[in-house]
Amino acid sequence: MDTYKVSALRYRPQRFEDVVGQQAITQTLAHAIVQNQLAQALLFCGPRGVGKTSCARILAKTINQNQQSTEDSDFAFNIFELDAASNNLVEDIRQLNEQVRIPPQVGTHKVYIIDEVHMLSTAAFNAFLKTLEEPPKHVIFILATTEKHKIIPTILSRCQVYDFKRISVEDIKIHLKRIAQEQNIPFEEDALHFIALKADGALRDALSIFDRMLSFTQNNLSSSAVAANLNILDFETYFKITTALLEEDIPESLLQLNEIINKGFDAGQFLSGLGDHFRTLLVAKDTKTIPMMEVAAETQQKFKAQSEAFAYEHLVTALQLVNDASYNYKNSPNKRLHTEVCLMQLASLKEAEKKKAI
Repeated sequence: MDTYKVSALRYRPQRFEDVVGQQAITQTLAHAIVQNQLAQALLFCGPRGVGKTSCARILAKTINQNQQSTEDSDFAFNIFELDAASNNLVEDIRQLNEQVRIPPQVGTHKVYIIDEVHMLSTAAFNAFLKTLEEPPKHVIFILATTEKHKIIPTILSRCQVYDFKRISVEDIKIHLKRIAQEQNIPFEEDALHFIALKADGALRDALSIFDRMLSFTQNNLSSSAVAANLNILDFETYFKITTALLEEDIPESLLQLNEIINKGFDAGQFLSGLGDHFRTLLVAKDTKTIPMMEVAAETQQKFKAQSEAFAYEHLVTALQLVNDASYNYKNSPNKRLHTEVCLMQLASLKEAEKKKAI
């Protein structure tokens, strides 16, 4: 049996152009190399799975490339990776300080990538200060961390800092779509949206979830199957209960909530999703704000159709009710009743408006 390679490794970026969602940083680094203005100490910081180590490896490889070499030239002997989580003692840094004095045999620079640099001990940080401040001309340090606040100010002041951001849901979705198309995997766009949403800005997590969903759905990514496996309420659930609220059908809306809770979903999670649903309905009311909807084109049409059944003021009031219910949910002694009261209020909005008019 062939060795299986997970998507996070299979699709690891090999060029700056392949990095997802960090265009400002990759362009800055590429220009700095071209213009020979790259600092000798760089700090990559940001959440996990957003491309820090990948960018460090691409940068390390690109630094030694010149007009006579190709992108496939092997400069592996010039790149040294150190995991500060397991090499965090002062002796490890002293050994590093000795190694950096030796010039490279191939290429122009030796590049040291120190991952999870915040794990270094205080003594190790202090031992590293002098080398980091005045490194040999042939050495470049790339430090990476998820916890910038744990790095001592004297280290920060010696580095050029690059803050990596969380990757947007849309960027992750586009990347997953490209992979699914490349592998000829049938998919629904909303399924990819749910995966991107669950990843919380981390592309590596998104690729890991993507692999898991392929196994679960047997290479057929339907939105209902993905939502069920990721413990997410799909759009259809909210469309259905919103229709009951529009029709002022309190018993039906309570029955649907009961079904949702019986499936194992938390009422607070439902309220949060209902708030997102009403917010999207509000966005769908105006053609100017439709681009703000991060859903598939088919789902956009469903939102637009349902939004037409609501008056603008009705949606604003509904949003306020759901927002208040979500805010007070944690302090409610009877959370189910708290959610049911919110649904009853939503189903009674039209009646309440009629009484105000009288």
